[in-house]
Amino acid sequence: MAGSFSDSVACGDVSVIVWNCLYFIKKGSVAMAPALAQEKVYTIDDIYSLPEGSRAELIDGRIYYMAPPSRKHQRIAGELFAVIREYINTNNGSCEVDIAPFAVFLNNDDINYVEPDISVICDPSKLDEKGCHGAPDWIIEIVSPGSKQMDYYKKLLKYGTAGVREYWIVDFEKNRITVYDFQRDSLEEYAFSDKVKAGIYEDFEIDFSEISVK
Repeated sequence: MAGSFSDSVACGDVSVIVWNCLYFIKKGSVAMAPALAQEKVYTIDDIYSLPEGSRAELIDGRIYYMAPPSRKHQRIAGELFAVIREYINTNNGSCEVDIAPFAVFLNNDDINYVEPDISVICDPSKLDEKGCHGAPDWIIEIVSPGSKQMDYYKKLLKYGTAGVREYWIVDFEKNRITVYDFQRDSLEEYAFSDKVKAGIYEDFEIDFSEISVK
């Protein structure tokens, strides 16, 4: 399925609320809502103060705790990481691919911190030993039962406004790979039987029929 940002669908239509809100935010006709006044605004210091073994992400000052990923989730993430790393190494690429847990300080501020399943960063100045400071070029999230709202809604909106060039949502339960190309304002959907082209490269695609989902 292909799609694009559209003036014809209102921001309040639940089925397309985030995708279409991104369009209007890019046009400047919709403002990002600030955190409610009564809510505490958490910072990255709070993330680092969590008990050992706890994992959480921080979006606009709100903490979202992360459940341990399933074996299937980790296997898919590992295979995708290996395919991307092989392509970069074979082509002497300048980009770096990292797999979670990997810190992304998304807006380079102290109230946004995420750990995407896979991050591809092509600007080495954003990288240090702590992680990535700013938006990666390409992010892949593998959907888990407890991460659907984050992956499909909160992160889609956040990544789309933070400067991420391309965002893939890999949902093995739905046999679906959703590709958001924020540079071209386009949306494509694929199945696990398809080959999916990476928009940030001219000649790289991933054959999902070769990715184990069992």
